[in-house]
Amino acid sequence: MGDMSVFIVLFLIFTVFLIVLDIAMVVSLVKPGDERKQMIVWKASAGTLIGVVGVMFIDIFKSIAAPDSIVSPFSRLGGTAIVYFVFLMYYKRKYGG
Repeated sequence: MGDMSVFIVLFLIFTVFLIVLDIAMVVSLVKPGDERKQMIVWKASAGTLIGVVGVMFIDIFKSIAAPDSIVSPFSRLGGTAIVYFVFLMYYKRKYGG
């Protein structure tokens, strides 16, 4: 019983983390900034788009092979937010930010 409650707590913490990342991603995209900050966000957004499109191609092939497999929209949004912030941190470090 104790192991299951630890798993549930960790899952809830991870879920809250993904929700915070999703909100921060939207705020980051909407918030205005100078040209350098806009370039960093544009590059991070372009990298994220390439990653998400790649995952969608993989999902198409998976759905052909196993039609019953469905991906949760929340997990897709959470994964997109994680990829976006990895790219954002990379470009902030590269260009200063």
